[in-house]
Amino acid sequence: MAIESPVVVGLPRGGVPVAYEVARALGAPLDVALVRKLGAPGQPELGIGALGEDGTVILDSDTISALAVTQDQIEAIVRRERAELERRRRLYRGNTPPVEVKGRTVVLVDDGLATGVTAVAAARMLGDRGAARVVLAVPVCPVGAQRRLGDYFDELVCLEQPARFGGVGAWYADFSQTPDREVITLLRAGRMDSDREGNRSPGVRGSTEPVPRDGDTLIRTSDGATLDATFRSPTDPRGLVIFVHGSGSSRRSPRNVAVANYLNKRGFATLLFDLLTTAEARDRRNVFDIDLLARRLVDVTRWVRRQPGLAKLPLAYFGASTGAAAALRAAAALGGDLVRAVISRGGRPDLAGDALTQVTSPTLLIVGGDDRHVLELNEQAAQLLAGPHELAVVSGAGHLFEEPGALEQVARLAADWLAKHLSGERPATAASAPATEEQRSA
Repeated sequence: MAIESPVVVGLPRGGVPVAYEVARALGAPLDVALVRKLGAPGQPELGIGALGEDGTVILDSDTISALAVTQDQIEAIVRRERAELERRRRLYRGNTPPVEVKGRTVVLVDDGLATGVTAVAAARMLGDRGAARVVLAVPVCPVGAQRRLGDYFDELVCLEQPARFGGVGAWYADFSQTPDREVITLLRAGRMDSDREGNRSPGVRGSTEPVPRDGDTLIRTSDGATLDATFRSPTDPRGLVIFVHGSGSSRRSPRNVAVANYLNKRGFATLLFDLLTTAEARDRRNVFDIDLLARRLVDVTRWVRRQPGLAKLPLAYFGASTGAAAALRAAAALGGDLVRAVISRGGRPDLAGDALTQVTSPTLLIVGGDDRHVLELNEQAAQLLAGPHELAVVSGAGHLFEEPGALEQVARLAADWLAKHLSGERPATAASAPATEEQRSA
């Protein structure tokens, strides 16, 4: 059944990556439900209740009784978790108000459902804020969860209900804790929708063949490796941007995913891929082997050129950290006629070595103003680039652009550079280049 005007709300922290994908699929705004599980004394993973940011407290009386938890212990746990909730509110939202849910359907998402007490607290909080319906959506839950919790939600959607549940973590290959950094990045990505349709311009595909469907794929390289990749595209893309992640990262880099999401909304197709196989990534020498990484990017580029619907699209690279060096080396090898633009975010172009003098593709180097060492390296590298280039310094930003608004500035700078060099548009007006950005022609 179609959902009219939905809002997707993730339960932190593990529910936010799942909620982000749901929000993308529904084209809905993304927010976070600031709710904390009240863990049992000595067993913090076992919930005896939940606390909401609005002060809502829900207690599981059966579990409390079975564990003989005292009132004094409960009050101490609530005080501790209330302080953590306030920390997360400042970290995740800052001064940004929650997304308006009054009269709308809220899809409440978590990475799985065990006792459900945290989700119940979130549903009650959303109901108090005026949500018309609350749909709980989770990948996995125990048998009987719908019967047990059905009264608390308008609908409960669960993909897997194993008879032998064993806990949410048992159903994930990797159930490591989601860091705050990833939650913040995904929430920002979910808010990057102000330019969704207004800044789109007609596509320039140069081919009547349909663009491939969004989704994951595998790319075979010339040296026999099989690389995982994720492709996404608007209906009529203006060009294709291949992302090249940095050392220790992957195609799931939350910062690259956030920028790619923004570029999709600005009309560009994106391809994010793993430069190394899982086995190769275990050897740290491979992570910094720029020659190897550049060869992989060249192979992926040639693969793209063989795909119906992609072969004629104007092409660009977006590299981060060591990935920027690989992007510049590949651009030097393939030439500016094929690679129409290169963008570096917090990159290490110095690692491209002599290839810098052979890069004729228009290149944008984006660096955080507080990332002093990398800024100096980019200034030196810019002097060696053979083609048109600019150095854009995002004031007050560090290496990872985690500061409020910094990653959004990176995304806008990248989109404007691509629009100019892939679509032939005029440079963006001052409205799209905030005063906190200092751009210099190098």
